[in-house]
Amino acid sequence: MSKKYDFETILSRKGQGSYKWEQMYEVLSELEDDIVPFSVADMELKIAPEITEGMKKYIDEAVLGYSGTYPKYYEAVIGWMERRHGFKVEKDWILCTPGVVSAIYVAIKAFAKENEGVITFTPVYFPFYSSITSNNRKLVDCGLVESKNENGEAKYSIDFDKFEKFARDENNKVLLLCSPHNPLGIVWSREDLEKIGKIAVENDLIVISDEIHFDIVMAGHKHTVFQILSEKFAEITITCTAPTKSFNLAGAGISNIIIKNEKLRKKFKTEMEKMSMHVFATLSYKACELAYTEAEEWLDEFLLLVDKNQKLVNKFFEEKFINLKAPLIEGTYLQWLDFRALGLKNKELKEFMNKKAKIFFSEGYTFGKAGDGFERVNLAVPMKYLEKMLERLYEVLKVEFPQFCK
Repeated sequence: MSKKYDFETILSRKGQGSYKWEQMYEVLSELEDDIVPFSVADMELKIAPEITEGMKKYIDEAVLGYSGTYPKYYEAVIGWMERRHGFKVEKDWILCTPGVVSAIYVAIKAFAKENEGVITFTPVYFPFYSSITSNNRKLVDCGLVESKNENGEAKYSIDFDKFEKFARDENNKVLLLCSPHNPLGIVWSREDLEKIGKIAVENDLIVISDEIHFDIVMAGHKHTVFQILSEKFAEITITCTAPTKSFNLAGAGISNIIIKNEKLRKKFKTEMEKMSMHVFATLSYKACELAYTEAEEWLDEFLLLVDKNQKLVNKFFEEKFINLKAPLIEGTYLQWLDFRALGLKNKELKEFMNKKAKIFFSEGYTFGKAGDGFERVNLAVPMKYLEKMLERLYEVLKVEFPQFCK
């Protein structure tokens, strides 16, 4: 793979508090060393050495007191946004939160009152649902339209007539957008984003745009930051970004929420302060700065790994299975696997994967009703572990469901 970076070694996180590893061992306490989870969206890969070495040096020299943003931090974030995304950001637009999910919770409370509607395109990342319902806002489910591509694989599109109908309802105040889309791996086209923005502007919707996966885009596709498409879009948008998905820094707890409109920014900040939501973590700021200034080459190599892995899964499904599908993705490092042909109920599918195949995915049903019968696989792993997982899957399906195996 890479001569410079190690994308082949896995560091066991057993007993270290890793959320997905602990979940896996709760189901099966005894597992072979080559079995790893493919669920929660962090990486089974070493962090970029530029970040690791930079953090070591920093710790040798730093005092880990209360901290906040500083000039080099802003330079790193602003430089990354313009260099990678053509997104010109001013320092005052940036607010830091411990994560994008927490920022979404803040934004929902800031821009929709209780019982007011928040529109989202489903199936979608499951915290979207809880961010709306746990805050007593109304979930407005604008389901994506499923069709088939030339290979018979599921593909999805926005029902703009339905979206416009929901947008016209005066009780609906917010669109919660996932871009790129998790779990479907869609990188929304510029045309789709312009249609979304036009409808949002015409109907006075605030757009919370979760763009945490914006760096992870496959060759031949291009992510467009929603708010750069027009001045009007920028005035209604809360753009949620972070280095955490791109550089395996989820545990660092840092995100950059970019809000151009001063009035919206003040409302968001007021809600943050009500919740005492601050980032005082010295190491979090430094990790982000190092990622954005030192680790760009690592990210580019990582993207090559994700692309190879998704193609491996897609080819394996095509060559080994009948009516089970693994469409290629456009962005994120998450692939949407279609097991509906097996006819298993959601809990049965989970049990089958966990207990019989010793495979631990993110369950499709957690992303909404349209996710029934699907599994989401995390591709941010060394290829050899993915190959072993696929072989286990084939061997078990060959015994239990031979009619779906070639």
